[in-house]
Amino acid sequence: MDPSISESEASQVIEIKWGDRWQVYRRLQELEIPCHCKTDQPLRAEIDNVTALIQIWSILRQLTLPRQELISWLDDCWQLPSKRRKERL
Repeated sequence: MDPSISESEASQVIEIKWGDRWQVYRRLQELEIPCHCKTDQPLRAEIDNVTALIQIWSILRQLTLPRQELISWLDDCWQLPSKRRKERL
């Protein structure tokens, strides 16, 4: 099952493997993103701002991408020059 977010009236359904739902739910709770997950029901989250959307995207990415791809992505991030570093050069 590919992770995706589909529209609903009050909240968004996060489609993810059933075994990963509670891990995502707990992380959303830690980030104080309103969500609920009942037995045999999909995980639902209220995405009311861009920050919440990016945080959910990041959580799903961590669960679904192979470890090596995540390591490569992080290495690439460390290689990007920051604005502060450019000013020193």
